Amino acid sequence: MAFDHEKGKETMTPSTIGSINLLPEAQKREIYSRVIPTELLDRFGLPPVDSQRLQSLLHFRFAPGTTDVEMRLYHEPHFPDPILYGHLTDTINGQVHVLLYILNDPDSPRFNVDMMPDGSSTRFGTLKRNLEAEMAALQAGLAPGQIRRGLRLLAPAIVAFERFISSLGHEIYFVEPLYYHNAVIFERYGFAYQMGRRLMERIEAGFAPGGHLLEKLDGSTPFRSPQAAHSIRLRSWAIHDGILGEPFTNVTMYKRVGKSAGITTCPSCTW
Repeated sequence: MAFDHEKGKETMTPSTIGSINLLPEAQKREIYSRVIPTELLDRFGLPPVDSQRLQSLLHFRFAPGTTDVEMRLYHEPHFPDPILYGHLTDTINGQVHVLLYILNDPDSPRFNVDMMPDGSSTRFGTLKRNLEAEMAALQAGLAPGQIRRGLRLLAPAIVAFERFISSLGHEIYFVEPLYYHNAVIFERYGFAYQMGRRLMERIEAGFAPGGHLLEKLDGSTPFRSPQAAHSIRLRSWAIHDGILGEPFTNVTMYKRVGKSAGITTCPSCTW
């Protein structure tokens, strides 16, 4: 509960995506804009979140009656990709679950790993794969699913996101790492596993000396380089290429606001 001093009564503060989506549009935009780090605005010379110019660059999908929200922030009108994309939803217990969070560098080359040559969606390579685009992205130093280089602003983004989570009255939130490298990065920012830690430990053992995955790093495809054993990014490409014999799925992580779980399933790899 929050106290409204002007009206002299308690008012209910929304605590879920579903309850926020029932609010008037101006209130929804204000609440969801809290996830935007000021460092991102500064990077591109953008005005504060409450300015009309920024609001024209900030697009939402948050219909009343739904329990998820998609947001896209562009650095300039008509640019094809947002500098920030987020897709949030509610868990069964009313916690916030991050399905996807992307920071794109618009000044870097684009690789069409998210679409086939005919324009159909690949769901970032999880549904089908544009192999030519993926090979180009791999050679350019990108990780699976990246259409552009990242902005290296995850640390301030997490700080802003945790302020948003706290403003809803929560102390914990969940994320869905789409790829292996996402999970390792989240570990290093203090996340723990709700599901998938055993899978991550099996992967680490598989790439260790004598592990069952090493023999599969045979160069049979561009994504199965022998160097992948010691690289988070290259491991992720090999896993994306099917080296596990199964998709990288059923991994869910969580973080307590302001706290680090101190978990490391990949202690010796470089990026």
